[in-house]
Amino acid sequence: MKLVFAGALVVMGLAAAAAFAQSAPPAAAPADAAALPGWAYPANPALPEFDAKEEKTLPGSSRKYTQAQVENDFAPPDWFPEDHPPMPSVVANGRTPAVKACSKCHVTTGGGHPESSDLAGLPEAYIVRQMADFKDGHRKGARAGSMFPIAKAVSDEEVREAAKYYAALPRLAWNKVVETDTVPKTELRVGGMRFAIDGTEPIGNRIIELPQAPERAHLRDSRFGFVANVPVGSLKRGEALVKGSAGQTQPCATCHGPDLKGLGEVPHLTGRSPMYVFRQLNDIKIGSRAGANAELMRPVVANLSESDMLAISAYLASLSP
Repeated sequence: MKLVFAGALVVMGLAAAAAFAQSAPPAAAPADAAALPGWAYPANPALPEFDAKEEKTLPGSSRKYTQAQVENDFAPPDWFPEDHPPMPSVVANGRTPAVKACSKCHVTTGGGHPESSDLAGLPEAYIVRQMADFKDGHRKGARAGSMFPIAKAVSDEEVREAAKYYAALPRLAWNKVVETDTVPKTELRVGGMRFAIDGTEPIGNRIIELPQAPERAHLRDSRFGFVANVPVGSLKRGEALVKGSAGQTQPCATCHGPDLKGLGEVPHLTGRSPMYVFRQLNDIKIGSRAGANAELMRPVVANLSESDMLAISAYLASLSP
């Protein structure tokens, strides 16, 4: 009965969204990168020369890597192999010259980073579909550029192997959400990851995600996630929007399930990076993310402001994965 109900709910949700989509306004043209909120679309700074001599260690791990090895796109670190099942070759090492190892950005346990994406526990079919969308140009957001050459070069079998691996991993309690008026000043480092520097500043209308353990994040540790700082009042406002009680959009549960933990190929929304979720909502709204599933989402986000999408993302991130 539970499976029958879940399937029916997906069909009902998608049917409702499709009906709503028929009357939706045309998708906006993709935004210029300069017009996008910089906090959500961090620019990758120039790569420094990484040290290839000093070996770094992490508590609890017997492995050692230099910073140059940590940043190797085709042999990224696996500090804690006991924390995950055996990785397929495409996840652990990728394939030169264009297929970078999945674990470089999404880490071995699928937690990912705010500037990339978490993959742990996503439906296998959903991951496969997203790779197809990258390959055929349906996903072309400002932070998606690194995926284009990978999606075009990776084989269907490698995609299936990676999708199966990440789909089987448990969802991580990877992100903590804190409401605040002020945040540390920050700077962008390798890959667009944000780190705190001296001083503070008003948070404004932003989400500022920072590593729970900065030095470990530099080493791409797979055991420590991120703290998402969000404006005060975001969670209450986001809850109203997510439940549809604010009247600006459909309840997210219509398609993503009563607990928002996904149904069938529809992904879970809970506990994910709010910066990443904001980008996806915004990319769908401005036309940078398209495809069949995105079309169903387009009318859902059509009337949402950046502040609305920020609040929704913050609330969803505060929920247990």
